[in-house]
Amino acid sequence: MEEISYTARICSDERKINSFLTEKRVGVLGMCDKEGKPYSIPVNYIYEDGKIYIHGMGSGKKNNILKEKSSVCFTVFQEFGTVKDSVPCKCDTSYFSVVIFGKAILVEDLEEKARVLTLIAEKFVPGFLKNPLSKEFVSKYRSSRDNNTTAVYCISPEDITAKENPIDMENMV
Repeated sequence: MEEISYTARICSDERKINSFLTEKRVGVLGMCDKEGKPYSIPVNYIYEDGKIYIHGMGSGKKNNILKEKSSVCFTVFQEFGTVKDSVPCKCDTSYFSVVIFGKAILVEDLEEKARVLTLIAEKFVPGFLKNPLSKEFVSKYRSSRDNNTTAVYCISPEDITAKENPIDMENMV
């Protein structure tokens, strides 16, 4: 893996990285199709047991690309604002970001898929489900848009990098 060149911005605090990934709701999934054409899209996700899980329709461009090439880059970031400086070209941005490299593998195990979909529902619509989703329900559910089952992908990190430029309240715009 290529090293981060701006070493002053590296964050290696695993607790901070894990908390950030758990808290945030949207990441950008970057892929390349078999011709090498890049494609990236924002997706809702959960971070569970050191892995990223995403879900969506069982058809479409994302699914087609991931069938061909499972290597992905997943980025989660938050911008906190602009840091001013008396020299305009030295203005900066306060942020925290995490970049994960790995493979997006389709979750086929119904118990894992039901568990992950339940966790996704709990994160994005707290209190909506009265009971966890069953593997029977998940196996029979079909999207009204394409009549496919919901696809769930697991990204096990092969490499994680994090960078930050902390908030400087005295100089924030």
